[in-house]
Order: sequence, then C-alpha cells, then structure tokens
Amino acid sequence: MDATFFFDPVCPWTWRTSRWLVAVAQARGLRVEWRAFSLAELNEGRIAPEYAEPMAASGRALRLVEALRAQDRHEDAGRFYAELGERSHDAGNPLSDEIVAAAVEAAGLTDAVSALDDERWDAAVRESHALAYDSAGPDIGSPVLTVPDARRGIHGPILTDVPGIDDALTIWDSMLPLLRLDTFHELKRGRR
Repeated sequence: MDATFFFDPVCPWTWRTSRWLVAVAQARGLRVEWRAFSLAELNEGRIAPEYAEPMAASGRALRLVEALRAQDRHEDAGRFYAELGERSHDAGNPLSDEIVAAAVEAAGLTDAVSALDDERWDAAVRESHALAYDSAGPDIGSPVLTVPDARRGIHGPILTDVPGIDDALTIWDSMLPLLRLDTFHELKRGRR
C-alpha cells in the first residue's frame, strides 16, 4: 500500500480529507488501505446523547471496513466509505443504520453485510484504532494518515474544502517528505 487512511465515517472533516486522498491516489496511481479509527473509542464515556445513533452506525460500518481489510478488499472498503459519505456528509444527513445499509447495497457488498452486526469485528476495530493512535497520537482524532518508510503517521491533513487537483497534489507532494523525516513533528493553524 502507498498510504493507509484510518477514518471514522461519522466525521465531516475526515470525509473532506478522504476525498482529497482519493483524488491524489487517482492522479498518482496510489493504492490506499482503508482502516478503522473509532471516535467512540477515543471519546468513550463522553459522547453526547444526540451523537449516540450516528456513533453506533459508525461502529457498525467500521466492523465492515475491518472485515473487508482482513480479506484484502481495500477497494471495496474505499467504495463503501464513498457511498457512506455521499449519503451522509454530501447529502447533509447524520449517519444512521439506514445510510449504512444503503451504502452496503450501493457498493455491492451484500456478501459481507453480516460483518455489520458481528461483534467479533470489534476487536479488529479497536486494534486498528490503537495502531493509528499510537502512530500519530496523543491529542489526535480522525483521520490518521500513514505512508511506508515513515516512523509516524499524522492526524490529517485537516481540510476545510476538498481542493482542486493541482492544490491536492501540492499538499501531497509537500507533506510526503515531512512525514518521512524523523525530526518533523507538527504543522498547525488555529481553528476558525
């Protein structure tokens, strides 16, 4: 894999970053591995009631992501996430079990639908989350990006909008050497 993208499908910032990475991957012929990052795990015991349903739906989706990864079905996982994001973030709808089911169907993954409710995949989700967190943490969230030959991953990049392809490639080309430098730690702007 040329990049591993750890994500929680409930996060709109993560969705924008994923669309940036997909554009870069298409332009550069990169292979992306899609992995679970659980905001429910990160924020255990601190989830507001209004986020309970979207977080539960996200947890079910992440089971499927890890089940697909275990079968080396990275493109299927990416397609599933694309269907989730279009129905949720692009359409302005909170993530729900109905959106997850529709995304499974649209992505052609009915052969793997049982993973959504198979609690045995929860351990794989936790392991993936821990891998991402250990790679880029502490004090991070979704997404985490890792690349080969880099000792650490990064949280982000966090994007306010999906950039056009020229800017998308500039971000990638600028970020890649930084990721591979052991001395590089962080770039940050204040939030607006």
